[in-house]
Amino acid sequence: MLNAEHTQGAHVGAPRSRVDGRLKVTGAARYAAEFPADSLLHGVIVSSAVTRGKIKRIHTGDAKAQPGVVEVFTHENRPSTAWFDYKYRDETAPPGSPFRPLYDDEIQFSGQAIALVVAETFEAARAAAMLVRVEYTPADHATNLDLQLDEAYVPPKKRNGIKPPPKPRGDAEAAFAAAPVKLQNEYRVAIEHHNPMEPHATTVVWKGGGKLTIHDKTQGSQNSQSYVTNVFGLSADDVEVISPFVGGAFGSGLRPQHQLFLAVMAALQLERSVRVELTRDQTFTLGYRPCTIQQVSLAANRDGKLQSVMHNATAGTSRFEDYQEVVVNWSGLLYDSPNASFDYRLAKLDTYTPSDMRAPGATLGVFALEAAMDELSCELGMDPIELRLRNYADRDENDDKAFTSKELRACYRQGAERFGWSRRSSKPRSMREGRELIGMGMASGVWEAMMQKTAARATLTADGKLEIACATADIGTGTYTILAQIAADALGLPLERVSVKLGDSSLPKSPVEGGSWTAASAGSAVQAACDSVKQALLTAARGLEGSPLANVDLDRIVLRDGRAEVAAHSSAGLAIEDIMRGAGKQKLEAEESAAPSKTAMLTHVGYTHSAVFAEVRVDEELGVVRVTRIVNAVAAGKIINPKTARSQILGGVVMGIGMALEEETLVDHHLGRFMNHNLAEYHVPVNADIHDIDVLFVEEHDEMVSPIGVKGLGEIGIVGTAAAIANAIHHATGKRMRDLPITIDKIIGA
Repeated sequence: MLNAEHTQGAHVGAPRSRVDGRLKVTGAARYAAEFPADSLLHGVIVSSAVTRGKIKRIHTGDAKAQPGVVEVFTHENRPSTAWFDYKYRDETAPPGSPFRPLYDDEIQFSGQAIALVVAETFEAARAAAMLVRVEYTPADHATNLDLQLDEAYVPPKKRNGIKPPPKPRGDAEAAFAAAPVKLQNEYRVAIEHHNPMEPHATTVVWKGGGKLTIHDKTQGSQNSQSYVTNVFGLSADDVEVISPFVGGAFGSGLRPQHQLFLAVMAALQLERSVRVELTRDQTFTLGYRPCTIQQVSLAANRDGKLQSVMHNATAGTSRFEDYQEVVVNWSGLLYDSPNASFDYRLAKLDTYTPSDMRAPGATLGVFALEAAMDELSCELGMDPIELRLRNYADRDENDDKAFTSKELRACYRQGAERFGWSRRSSKPRSMREGRELIGMGMASGVWEAMMQKTAARATLTADGKLEIACATADIGTGTYTILAQIAADALGLPLERVSVKLGDSSLPKSPVEGGSWTAASAGSAVQAACDSVKQALLTAARGLEGSPLANVDLDRIVLRDGRAEVAAHSSAGLAIEDIMRGAGKQKLEAEESAAPSKTAMLTHVGYTHSAVFAEVRVDEELGVVRVTRIVNAVAAGKIINPKTARSQILGGVVMGIGMALEEETLVDHHLGRFMNHNLAEYHVPVNADIHDIDVLFVEEHDEMVSPIGVKGLGEIGIVGTAAAIANAIHHATGKRMRDLPITIDKIIGA
């Protein structure tokens, strides 16, 4: 066995630029709607104009008569598929019956796909789609969560991978009643949509004989492949899904979306290549972060020690699926409390099913908890950091397990020092400059440090170049780069001699890219595959005639700069190309899997932690908020690439600013539909909204969370950010905002 120090070398831990960066900035990186195909047809979706009811009659004659139109598919003429006979659910689907486009005449939500117009050009398809006329029999609908609260229920089946609320501890109600200091408040977060830069699209290339190459916007090529083969009754050998680049997804690409079904259906029926791309408007018919109403009750002694924590949440879901998130569990995890209780319920609405959106559940639950903790600190007249330290949890009290590592105290200390927390005046409305009130707020952040079983292949060729292959996706996070860094260090190669292939269903098995588990999962698999290649390479080197490494123990041989050398004598060694040539090897290849340690997870749990500090300036007369500074101190185990890691936290913080101040999908409950379904009226942060964001990585070593000591970063940047901003606004104005987003009208009207 090799006695290697995994992922230690010239590249891991260094701020390397993205290896795919040039492809992206020059336009050479192709996305789902950019792949060419001979005789390509274009499909445009016709969306429902009512929220609930039935299609009485659908008129397609005028559309079919238009030049260039090949077919108009509706529920009346769509081809039969295996999916229409049984309810196949992909690996990310919640319990229930997935939406099946063009299945029948029933309308289940506004914007539902009710027809697909296919034509020789996109322009012809779009023009013809406008000519499809539909007569409806409308039915009453319910889209207002407030009006459905009395019908909220505990979901009967738990969603795979989603923890139910933890069991109660002690007697939370009695402890709350007896405590000298307590608060009980409601917190709300509006519906949010993902709005990634790249809209959802699918290009199906017809290969003849029923074989398909599919370019899909997806966070899991193998999940999309499984979906297509099961839904259409096809062989896996006949379907390849390729998605090398994804223009952002934030969770919207975890599930196969309905444009994939429609494009494949049309391609199989017409035996032609077909592309279906959603408009920005139509992306709002996909999943979203659900509207969530929460009640948090905290009770403490005069010294700030928590005596009771109660957290209840109700979220909306569709009529046909029970979408679930981990919302309330964080309140039993972050702080030590002997008495705690939790409740999580769903309410059926006439909408499409919500979907995971960056840090699903945690952004919601941690906002409510951290806002409540700030309120408690005000009631006690105690510094917010001191309150958190007095209730610091040294183990996960939900599962009664130890943490694999936890450097949250260091996050508080280092983040506060970098931010200048000591300059904060404790009294609200006590800091100002001119007409602007200045506020400082903070919050804790937490997210699961997960790992999933993943496989990777490493292939070393005779010219000393290394190729890494894994089916996982890179949705813009820098996965290509960090896997190249891990591989380069494992075999002592310059970074430019390593190439990485991702996002192809034919590659070694990987779960969907999500949950911040990709770096730990794929990275560990790459390390394992490279270790196997290294073992074979060094064994070959020792066996060569006259080899300077012949009698050297394997653990004394190092690989660096493309050579195998004796650790203490760099002159005694061989170039990798010479080893391969001497051994008569054209390539050395290994495929290995990595999985979390079942033994470690019996007694321990892994989490990434952060402390977020925010400074805001609020115009006292106009109520305009500027977030002028953010410091985010993050403890996330080993940082493979500080440059791409910082970018992940920056992106999360920017989304957190949007959540706090801007992002809100507005619903006209009379019509039952989203009204601001475009980027002109759905507000996201722009450059003018973003000022100084300082990311600080706190040193943390973790030998159990993953074989390479890595925790995830994709989610933790957003968790706690909205709460820190809301707390800063209270500190600036003295007004407590419990309803996100915090818009000007709410500040003025408070």
